[in-house]
Amino acid sequence: MGLSPATWLTAAGHLKADTSPGISTDGSTQALLAGDPWWLMLIKAVAIFVLLLLMTLFAIWFERKIVGRMQHRPGPNWNGPFGTLQSLADALKLIFKEGMIPVRADKFVFIAAPVMSAIPAFLIFSIIPLGGQVSMFGHQTALQMTDLPVGVLAALAFSSIGVYGIVLGGWASGSTYPLLGGLRSAAQLISYEVAMGLSFVAVFLYAGTLSTSAIVNQQAGGWYIWLLPVSFIVYCISMVGETNRAPFDMAEAEGELVGGFNTEYTSMRFGLFFLAEYINMINVSAIATTLFLGGWRAPWPLSLIPGANSGWITLIWFFAKLLIFMFVFVWLRGSLPRIRYDQFMSLGWKILVPVSLVWIVLVGTARVLNSATDLSTREVLLYMGIPLAVILLAAAFWPGKRTSEDSKETEMENDLADAELRNARSEKNSGVVLPRLGAYPVPPMDLIVPVPPIRATRAAAPRPALTGPGSAAPDSADTSEGANSVVS
Repeated sequence: MGLSPATWLTAAGHLKADTSPGISTDGSTQALLAGDPWWLMLIKAVAIFVLLLLMTLFAIWFERKIVGRMQHRPGPNWNGPFGTLQSLADALKLIFKEGMIPVRADKFVFIAAPVMSAIPAFLIFSIIPLGGQVSMFGHQTALQMTDLPVGVLAALAFSSIGVYGIVLGGWASGSTYPLLGGLRSAAQLISYEVAMGLSFVAVFLYAGTLSTSAIVNQQAGGWYIWLLPVSFIVYCISMVGETNRAPFDMAEAEGELVGGFNTEYTSMRFGLFFLAEYINMINVSAIATTLFLGGWRAPWPLSLIPGANSGWITLIWFFAKLLIFMFVFVWLRGSLPRIRYDQFMSLGWKILVPVSLVWIVLVGTARVLNSATDLSTREVLLYMGIPLAVILLAAAFWPGKRTSEDSKETEMENDLADAELRNARSEKNSGVVLPRLGAYPVPPMDLIVPVPPIRATRAAAPRPALTGPGSAAPDSADTSEGANSVVS
């Protein structure tokens, strides 16, 4: 039975996992899934594959439709009812396009890179519990492909393998822009995987397990979003950076890198990268639903209805939550501009990682106080949360550090030196772009082409022809002893 958020804060430290038939004491479905026959496992594997393909087609249509509404246009509305077959038409077009390979590309790696990105994306969804215990062809099973004891860590491992496809795809293209896009993507995904992994630690501390189905069953009395809001916020920011989605799509910045790591890709090789990106959006949304929103469990107060958390109806709750996260992805793309790369990396390393580390210490302390003392979870949160809130508010509204007099004098001296230097050289070198001392480097606004250096001018000038009895032609490559009389 579900509880309200307030009741959940009181009872969170004393909850017991769901112990339905076939469910272990920690809430995992490993024993239930162990009895599945091979043909039932094959049916689940094919169902997950087809489901992800259909959800990708739906996600593309859904994104184009929502962005169209945000921009006051109808979006796709020609192929199929409400334009739902437009994504299928685009996919068929990619299949029949010519697949070109650049001359300088490493052919084997160039072809294998999209596959390396797509396969791990399919594997991640196999550990996600889509629903509760059901009966399939006379067998009691769970709506899940497999339940690993370290399921969340397996998801992180699969997502890390997918990075290799992006990096190798950019490197194997034999072009500069794809290489830069691949390097950006590697740095971006590694940086935000750290913050994402740290956001999971608090969930592990309270759930006491790394099994995805067990974590869902541990939220029988309430969702972890109410108990671990900081972890949820850090994960939501990290999942946008992990999937290379706007405003964090630095690896595909068309204004800087043409198309990013997939610039040289065409046909279904490009389609596999496209497929992997959208499946990864679905994967991170499913993980967020599983860890923080109770997975397939019905939201309160619908959870109070008998039978709301059992049977095939649980699929509705799971995909409804999943659709909310998909809408947030589209909302961010249609609302926020792309940020600078240095700001993006600073957000990951200087804000998300330190905040996650401090939060883990606080959650661990609260967990120890809750288990070793008679304090309830609500009392522990009040005793620790109120001082923390006061400190955060004080830090947020604390007046910024004023510029010292020395820095002001230095800035004035730099400006004066800059002005004197420009005035001294303005008449002599009118076309030279002079350095701007003590300021942020800004390109010239007058668009004057800089004068070439003196050495470059001399090298480009034609050499005079040499005359005389012992002279040689300028282009002569004679290295004999008679050629030592060349005039320099």
